[in-house]
Formats: sequence, C-alpha cells, structure tokens
Amino acid sequence: MTLTTVTVSNKGQIAIPVSIREEMGIEEGDTLVLFQADDRILIEKEKYVEKAMKDDMKDILKLNEASLKKIWDNKEDEIWNRYLKKK
Repeated sequence: MTLTTVTVSNKGQIAIPVSIREEMGIEEGDTLVLFQADDRILIEKEKYVEKAMKDDMKDILKLNEASLKKIWDNKEDEIWNRYLKKK
C-alpha cells in the first residue's frame, strides 16, 4: 500500500504520482472511475470495475432466474392461478 498526497488545482484536477501510475499500470488515455462514499473517494481502473460488475451481474441474473422459475413453476400460487384464468 502506498500513501501519498496530491494537491487539487484551481480546475479541480489532481496528478497521480508516477510511482503509483507505474505500479498500477495506468497509462495516458486510460479511463478511471471515481466512487464517492461519504467523505471518501476511491479511484479504480475502468476495466477492473467493468469486470467486477459483469461478475456480479452473472450471479444476480442466475439468482433472479432461479427465483422466478420457482414462482412461475408454482401452480398453487394465487397470482399464477388468477393470471391463467384471465387467458
């Protein structure tokens, strides 16, 4: 872990120190994502955020599909019965 300070310019800009850019593999043109939570700011490389979100969504989609399948396959469910009667 590296601890360093940066100064915010009058335009709200900061410079990431060379040592951190090299360690993190941050190059000119890379896109970074800033997360603000309470009084903290977290900076992540976009590709890591995108990968994490895709991984998280896979689990969510699997859970949602499994949950909905249980509901849809439950013929005793009152809502299901009412829906079928309308057709």
